[in-house]
Amino acid sequence: MNDKILRDFFIGFIKIHILHHAKKEKIYGQEFQKELKKHGYDVSFGTLYPIFHKLCENGLLTLENANVSGKIRKYYSITPKGNELLEQSKIQIKELFEELME
Repeated sequence: MNDKILRDFFIGFIKIHILHHAKKEKIYGQEFQKELKKHGYDVSFGTLYPIFHKLCENGLLTLENANVSGKIRKYYSITPKGNELLEQSKIQIKELFEELME
């Protein structure tokens, strides 16, 4: 039970982390999986891609296909709605973080 709850917490952090990086530049799954590994997360593509798809469905990311060395790569970018949600989330996260660290 604790593992499931902890996983839910981390999925939320990962969604915000995706928006953060998609604001800086277009991102794709394999690259982002490596980014998460740098932070100690071992996230499978079976977990990661549904997150990307859900963020797209909710209008927070856009999807662009590009031919890279003969293969189609899916790039994700933040939308204005995604950017607005990211900025709001950062404010709320900062407030909660400061309270937790008191």
